[in-house]
Amino acid sequence: MTKNSRSFDFVEKQIRRKTFGVLSTVSPKGRAHSTGILYGVSPLEKKFSLYMITMKDYVKVRNIMNNPYISFIIPFPHHYFRFIPSSCVYFQGTAEIVSFDDPEPQKVFNQKRILRMMLEESNQSDMEGNTIFMNIKPNKKVHCYGLGLSLWHLRKEHEQGSYTVIIPSERLN
Repeated sequence: MTKNSRSFDFVEKQIRRKTFGVLSTVSPKGRAHSTGILYGVSPLEKKFSLYMITMKDYVKVRNIMNNPYISFIIPFPHHYFRFIPSSCVYFQGTAEIVSFDDPEPQKVFNQKRILRMMLEESNQSDMEGNTIFMNIKPNKKVHCYGLGLSLWHLRKEHEQGSYTVIIPSERLN
């Protein structure tokens, strides 16, 4: 592990390399709801947040309109050593609904091929104006497990694989 592998800059670079995470919300009845999503990350010069495309009538949107608090996890699976637990990044935060016409998430989704394909598909199928973006704003603490740590280190001391990084205040929403 390098000295910088437990910094927010390192963790942010890893988050930017991925596009898949699991969003968890809470229903009005207090029941947990989790769903896999594709996400894009805000530009480096902006406050750190994630964007996702969704539809107004989805459960996660109804839950967020009732209660904006979320939990989000990004898995980093080991593709060759599948018997080893995945590394991950996870945080709590809030989510808000953003118009589908907003230029910032549009720009974010044009940065990666898979996100651009989703954006194009949403543009073509959004006949009734049902498509929206969600902006996921993390709290200042980002928790990690195994990210940047060697497999040898995790094998010897797996309970030492967890650590926390703090998002610098100038990058928080």
